[in-house]
Amino acid sequence: MEGLNVARRYAQSLIELSNERNSTEIVLEDMKTILVAANENRDFRAFLNSPLIKEDKKANIFDKIFTGCNELTHKFNHLLIKNKREYLLPLIAEQYIVKVNEQKGIVPVILTSATELSTKVREDILAKLSKNIQGTLELKETIDPSLIGGFVVKMGDTKIDASVAHQLAKMKQQLLN
Repeated sequence: MEGLNVARRYAQSLIELSNERNSTEIVLEDMKTILVAANENRDFRAFLNSPLIKEDKKANIFDKIFTGCNELTHKFNHLLIKNKREYLLPLIAEQYIVKVNEQKGIVPVILTSATELSTKVREDILAKLSKNIQGTLELKETIDPSLIGGFVVKMGDTKIDASVAHQLAKMKQQLLN
């Protein structure tokens, strides 16, 4: 939890700086790139977490990996390395994306279903969600056959589980009690 609080503070500082320099969108793309690299590459995560790699070597490797990044992103990465906080970079990138979305009034929604939803069902779900949400819903759909049927909606810390698998698990628990 401490790491999350530190990551939020770093992300807030980065967003304030990027707003001042009118580079919020460019830094946002950089943070998305960094987050994808961290999520998809185990070696990159190991590199971030390694205390054995010297500070100057890490900075050089960062510069080579992220050559297309904005100057502010480069300086920020170097600051993290200097402060020995580079292991927090994926979490900071995630928090930066969250804060930019909040700033823009965008609410990311992950809609997971057992099979592909029809346009009407998708629109009905979004219409119901948008009644209770201020801002623009940004939908990302995923398929998970283990749900059996129904859907699961995730918005920030909120999860709505209307899946058959969840209903069966609840029934099983009630029968066992």
